[in-house]
Amino acid sequence: MTMTTVALLSSCGLYKSYERPNDIQTDGLYQSDNLNNNDSLGLASFAWREVFTDPQLQMLIERGLAQNTNMRSAQLQIEQSEALLKAAKWAYIPSLAFAPQGNLAGVDWGKATQTYTIPVAASWQIDIFGSLHNAKKRAQVQLENSHVFKQAVRSQLIAAIANYYYSLSMLKDQLRISQETEKIWKANVETTRALMSAGQSNMAAVSQTEANYYNICTQITELKLQISNLEDEFSALLGDMPQKYEIGSINNWKTPARMSAGIPAAALANRPDVKQAENQLAIAYYATNESRAAFYPGLNLTGTIGWTNNLGMGIVNPGKWIWNAMGALTQPIFQNGKIRAQYKVSQAQQEQAKLSFQQTLLDAGAEVNTAMAKIQYSNEKELLYNKQIAALETAVKSTQALMMNSSANYLQVLTAQQSLLAAQISQVTNKFTQIQAAIELYQALGGGSIK
Repeated sequence: MTMTTVALLSSCGLYKSYERPNDIQTDGLYQSDNLNNNDSLGLASFAWREVFTDPQLQMLIERGLAQNTNMRSAQLQIEQSEALLKAAKWAYIPSLAFAPQGNLAGVDWGKATQTYTIPVAASWQIDIFGSLHNAKKRAQVQLENSHVFKQAVRSQLIAAIANYYYSLSMLKDQLRISQETEKIWKANVETTRALMSAGQSNMAAVSQTEANYYNICTQITELKLQISNLEDEFSALLGDMPQKYEIGSINNWKTPARMSAGIPAAALANRPDVKQAENQLAIAYYATNESRAAFYPGLNLTGTIGWTNNLGMGIVNPGKWIWNAMGALTQPIFQNGKIRAQYKVSQAQQEQAKLSFQQTLLDAGAEVNTAMAKIQYSNEKELLYNKQIAALETAVKSTQALMMNSSANYLQVLTAQQSLLAAQISQVTNKFTQIQAAIELYQALGGGSIK
């Protein structure tokens, strides 16, 4: 009889564990042109220290992980989920209640009669149709989800700190280039004035050179303001008071040796949002099973054992032991459609969770593709910027030499210098784009392994 019951329950799915639906596909999420499959895990297997190797950045990430309020809140959520899971497990155990009672009664103010009962009552829900089982499984998934949420907060925080760090690095490198250019342009003003005094130039050339000089001074002031504002935001993210930070050059960035996305299944395994989406589907699955179990009878065992001196009409002093036991089987018959409606709601929520999971997978693949393409094209642009800057440096030297010999006018010199500055600034920006793409890929693959 017992084996038959278990077989029937397994066939109707009340005790069946969650399994990923067969129609949820992960193949084809990544475009093959942007994927290097030589390494099956790639960046997804890296710990964050292997991706972000700058010692100053590592120190700031560790500080942020220790001080950030969102990280601390995520840990508290885990503790709440652990408590709920313990409660779900204890539901299998009979509950006990100690409820002593006493009574004092009399007639016409005569001698009072004293009665008392000291019982211990027990109640036990027998999980025949899987209601408690599915509640426990749901609590287990919710606990796992809270750990995944903490992982998501952690990877987002690491990525945000790295983004701020390299944004400051980019701005400070651009500031350094601008300050070096400002010195050159200041010398150009003096040179142009000297040439005008020698009759080899004119006031228009001097005025145009001065205007360019003041323009670069304005850019320097703007860069300093941007750096100051960004440092204030960075301090808030790290949980620090506003302060300045030592930031290395953006050229110190070292691309991880295995910058590949890895195969789809392995790459997506670490993504917190994918884990959360599938956990929500599992939670909805167990909630549907709980709703289905409500159609079946519920069996409860209750019992009492205690000591009393009140037995019927007689008063026993001293008292005697009393006990009773009772089993109750409750089969829902008519609940105003509530049970059926709840079951339909649970089914719809499970289907919604399934669609959300599928969309999360599609979004994940798109994010990885975007990051990989960004890395690929910024690498190509870096080679072109190197060639462009080398050519412009030659052009600046040549036009300056020609101007001293009156073979070139001041506009050619200014144009060459402006083009060189713009190319140098663009090169730094492109380097930041490379780094940002690596950060995005690191996060798109789930924030690396937790080490």
